[in-house]
Amino acid sequence: MSRIGLMGGTFDPPHLGHLLIAEQAREQLELDEVWFLPAAIPPHKAGFSPAEDRIEMTRRAIADQPAFKLSLIEFERDEPSYTVETMRRLRDLFPDDTFFFLIGADSLESLEKWYDYETLVTLVTFGAVARPGSRYRIPKQADVRTIDMPQLEISSTDIRERMRRDKSIKYLVPLDVETYIKERDLYDV
Repeated sequence: MSRIGLMGGTFDPPHLGHLLIAEQAREQLELDEVWFLPAAIPPHKAGFSPAEDRIEMTRRAIADQPAFKLSLIEFERDEPSYTVETMRRLRDLFPDDTFFFLIGADSLESLEKWYDYETLVTLVTFGAVARPGSRYRIPKQADVRTIDMPQLEISSTDIRERMRRDKSIKYLVPLDVETYIKERDLYDV
């Protein structure tokens, strides 16, 4: 019986903000592991890097934290990566484990609009990452645990843009991720 945090995203690229969220969730929710779930086909995004690059960058980003794992469960289907479908599969595979889906507290506002919300809230507890002092509404029927998070403004979009403008991304991503991006010329225009 394990307590597992789930961190979904495109991870294009994974950055230190993702790692800080995962570590704070691990500590504050007393998680045994945090699984990073790169989205195979994100339902609300387009124009992302190839799967093999996003997977390898994620693998490199989490390599030095034994409690962080890479899960490729989203790549087992050919349709968009809806959270409810992933949770159904994980609950089938690991019925004795407790899952916490990590999201930004600001995403709680739209949670009730997520695909098959009514089923989703029966399958998982949400770990809502909140900045100190922030206020948010907890959606009906959702089990939400708050994760206090230091303010850190890092985004994958900004990192890609910095690379396009030939600016430094040092200290925004792990060194192995930075090396991989440069070796593969991932975000060159």
